[in-house]
Amino acid sequence: MSDVVASVASISVFPVKSLAGRSVPVAVVEPAGLRGDRAYSVVEADTGERVTVKTTPELHQVAATGDSEADARTLSEVLGRPVRLAASDSPQVDAAAVHLVSRQAIDRASAGDVPEGCSADDPRANVLLDLPDGDERTWVGRTVRIGDAELHVTRTPKHCLGVYAEVRRPGEITVGDAVRL
Repeated sequence: MSDVVASVASISVFPVKSLAGRSVPVAVVEPAGLRGDRAYSVVEADTGERVTVKTTPELHQVAATGDSEADARTLSEVLGRPVRLAASDSPQVDAAAVHLVSRQAIDRASAGDVPEGCSADDPRANVLLDLPDGDERTWVGRTVRIGDAELHVTRTPKHCLGVYAEVRRPGEITVGDAVRL
């Protein structure tokens, strides 16, 4: 595992599941994903029932600030009903610990090069890559090293942009880090 195939263009953490993410220059990759990623979810204030972007697309309009009380107030105003943030013991990920997507995949999708049954909508990737030659989808079944972290690429997402990976070795990743395959 020594060939540099890409570099990290940006890193995003989504502190509250279904809300907009925020870019960070450095992230710690833990066994369950990036530290602080999807650590909270939005729930109805009265019932505690989870509110998701699938049923409430307005959630994408709000970026978490890190102040759970202020974020809950903003969300309640945007949604027109009382909600609160509920902390989770582990990240609220749907499919894998880390989602990697290349700028080139997003560009291809924007140009209409999207396989049938796939979506070019917001991929909500943790790590945006600059991958000038190749396609990250060919990495399925392989291990990549970014910074101190080692990730095993497990599959492509249902929306087909990028790849999902599980954490083999936790570590720190930084914007600009080489991606080694």
